[in-house]
Amino acid sequence: MSDLSVEQRIKTIDEIVDISATLRNEGKRVVTTNGTFDIIHCAHVALLEQARAQGDCLVVLINSDDSVKRNKDPKRPIISEHQRALMIAGLRSVDYALVFPQDTPLEYLERIRPAVHVKGGSWIPGRVSEERDLVESWGGKCVYLPLEQGISTTDLIKVIVEKYGTN
Repeated sequence: MSDLSVEQRIKTIDEIVDISATLRNEGKRVVTTNGTFDIIHCAHVALLEQARAQGDCLVVLINSDDSVKRNKDPKRPIISEHQRALMIAGLRSVDYALVFPQDTPLEYLERIRPAVHVKGGSWIPGRVSEERDLVESWGGKCVYLPLEQGISTTDLIKVIVEKYGTN
């Protein structure tokens, strides 16, 4: 997998479904995580490293631009979905990245059927229970990682606006 270019590591859902099935047939554990990944920071990198340690292949589901606007703020994302996918796919811990258009990753999780689904610290409790119930329905598990206090995209945006917003 590591011999693929960054562009080649960005996949469609159909490609990921096929890759995941092949890996499962080989006895390998597919791990997923999801998020906006708007302005990449050290908490994102730590999350992805920890997620990758849970199995043999890490697939990162990235919210589409429209999904980010609906879930976060009409002014977001700062960085386009394709650029976010390129950045995530370029990280050493990530095997594949794909963009999903829905507000939650449930449809894609059901199709991928990961052995492990990892949630970083900034998750919404109601959505987590839906994801957990779905993943556990085929024998998978959810892993919850703690929030790294003081490190978030929202906080970074606030700092940038405070420092540069009036210039």
